[in-house]
Formats: sequence, C-alpha cells, structure tokens
Amino acid sequence: MLPPGDARADRPGYGEAVLFAAVGERLSRIPALAVDAALAATVAVANGFAVAAEQEAGAKDPDALAYVLGVAIAAPLLVRRRWPLGVLLMSAVVLMTYHALDYPAIGLSVPLAVALFTAVAAGHLRAAAIVALGLALIGIGFRALEEDESVVSVVGSGTLGDVALLAAVLLLAETLRTRRAWMAEVQERLHRTEAEREREAERRVEQERLRIAHELHDVLAHTIAVIGVQAGVADEALTDSPSDAKASLRTIREKSREALAELRATVGVLREPRAGAPRSPAPSLSQLEELVGRAAGSDVHVEVTVSGSARPLPAIIELTAYRIVQESLTNVVRHAGARRANVAIRYEPDAVVVQVDDDGRGAADGASAAEGYGITGMRERAAAIGGRLEAGPGPSPGGGFRVRAWLPAERVPP
Repeated sequence: MLPPGDARADRPGYGEAVLFAAVGERLSRIPALAVDAALAATVAVANGFAVAAEQEAGAKDPDALAYVLGVAIAAPLLVRRRWPLGVLLMSAVVLMTYHALDYPAIGLSVPLAVALFTAVAAGHLRAAAIVALGLALIGIGFRALEEDESVVSVVGSGTLGDVALLAAVLLLAETLRTRRAWMAEVQERLHRTEAEREREAERRVEQERLRIAHELHDVLAHTIAVIGVQAGVADEALTDSPSDAKASLRTIREKSREALAELRATVGVLREPRAGAPRSPAPSLSQLEELVGRAAGSDVHVEVTVSGSARPLPAIIELTAYRIVQESLTNVVRHAGARRANVAIRYEPDAVVVQVDDDGRGAADGASAAEGYGITGMRERAAAIGGRLEAGPGPSPGGGFRVRAWLPAERVPP
C-alpha cells in the first residue's frame, strides 16, 4: 500500500499496475506444476463425463480406449507453459482421432478450451485461430459427407455453439494477453522513470557537492596561502627584526578575519538557499585590485594589464574569471616561489581571455601546483561555461608557469 499523499498514486495506470502485481505475486506462490495438474485433471474428468453421457445416437459405444483418448486430450496440459502451441496441436490430433473412431461426440470447446487459451495467451493468436477453425470445418465436412446430413442441420446441431465458445475463448485470452503486456509496459515505464529520477537526483547532488567544494577552496585557499607566507616571514624576523615580525602578525590577523568572514558568508548562502536570502555580491573582475593587493602582501609583485574593449560580462563569466585569477595567484604564492606575476585580461568580441604568468620554479619543480585540486577546479569551472583552460610551463626559458583561460563572453551554456 502507498502512504497517503504519495504522488505516484495519481499516475495513469499506477493503481492498476500495483493491483496486478499484487495478484500476480499471490498466484506465483502456487507451484506452476500444481496448477497445470489441476487443469489437466479437470479437463480429463470433463471429457470422461462427456464420453459417458453418450449424447450422439448411432455412435460406437464407448470402451476403455474412448476414456483413454479422453484423458490423453488433457494430458499435454501438464507441459502447456513450455510448449503452448505444441500442446494445442497434440490435443487437437488426439481429439480428431477420438472422433474418427466414431465414439460419441464430445464437442470442441470443453476439450480444447484450456489449450487454446494457453496458446493465445502465449502470443499465438493466428495459429490458434487457424487450428480452431480447421477443426470446426473438418467436423462439419465429416458429418455432412459421411453421415449424409445437410450443412444447415450440422451447423445447427451444436457446431455453431462450439465455434462461438471457441471464439469467446480466443477473445478472452487475447484481451488478457494484451492487458498483461500493457501492464508490464506501465510497470517498466514506472521503473525507468524512478531510475531516471534517482540518477538525476544523484547527478544534482554531485554537481552541488562539486560547487560547494569549488567555492570553499576558492574562498579560503588564497587567504590561507597569504597567512602561511606571512607566518614564515614572522618566524624568520622574530629575532632579528621584531617590527617586521609584528607587521606580519598584523597581516595574519587581518587575513584570518577576512577568511572567517568569507567562510561565514559562504556557509550562510549554503544554509539559506531560499529566494530572497541575504547573499553577498559575487566577486567580479572589478575587484582585481583588491585581490592583487593580497598577493602583494606576500612579497609577490603583481602587475595587471587590461586590453581590448572592457565591458560588463555575464555574472557567471565574471565570477569564473575572478576565481581563475584568485586560484592562479594562490598557486604563485604557495608553490611557485615567484617574485613577480603578471595578470592579463584581454577582451575579445566574443570572449574574454585570462592569463596569469609568473617567474617561479615552473611545472618541473611545482608539480603539485600543476596537478592539484586548484588546476582541476579551474578547468572544471571553465568547461562548465563552455570555455577552456590551459596550464603549463611559461614561455620564458628561465622557467615560470602560465595559466591561460578562454571564456565565452556572450553565449553561456545552461
């Protein structure tokens, strides 16, 4: 049973599918062989009563062979699930043999109903209809020719009733077969829908997890890198130059407060995703001077050059460009051992190109910078908006490292 208010109960065909599945589960608990044996025994008993009734005048008196044939018509039903069409043909042959020996007529509908139903339910409608129609025509022709009866009298003496019953069995079996196929299709669609919904939910969770990881990394990595460098400066200057050590400690305190404020703002946004929740403005290229000032506080001289026709960009492009510059300068401070870095922003008609060069050790000695989470995150950010990012050794023969990103300025994929 579904809990009250479950949205699945409103889907077309879902209630019927559940009911059908419940009934099928209960029936499946009964052994198939027991069901088939019960059906075979029922048909055999019915055939025996029909033989004993001696309903046809002038027919041969039933003997042991007549009863054996009556049972033999029903015996193939024990394997009807494995060979449904073969069982129908075998039962039809035995029934024709019975009538050919001039035993009392037992009709067509009772001996063949179960076998005919099984064949149609298994998908052999055309073959089963041909067998039933062929037996009816053979019976009419035999009685008309051998017993010198008119076709009208033969048809009216019970054959028409048998044909009607066989037609009803055909229609019932085909209706149930198509109904089962439809219900199976409904169930399959429901399973696919649920599976697709679960995959979509997992994909969204994975995307959100990566987004949170990127944001936390980008927000904290730069500030913590500056703190680490200043802590080293303070440690070296503590004895020889207490004033320099105090300046470094003040910088550490300021950066720690900035990091804590940024962390609180990020966590606040993540905890309050509702529309209208307080959100700080997303960083943009207009804040590069402040970002460069942080790196300069770590004894790295940073120059910024802007070329092309500067213009406002979509917010996601501005944020991505800012984060790429931020992560690149973080790597310069933490890994490169550089003294100088250059940040170049070039506005093109359909894109903005962000390039950061430094004169540090380069990729050979700074493998961690080139292969860590920072470069991977920058590549993922650029790819997410249809851009691309390259990171590797700088162009100067003396070493250095270069990060270059091409970001679309107009069309951003959804």
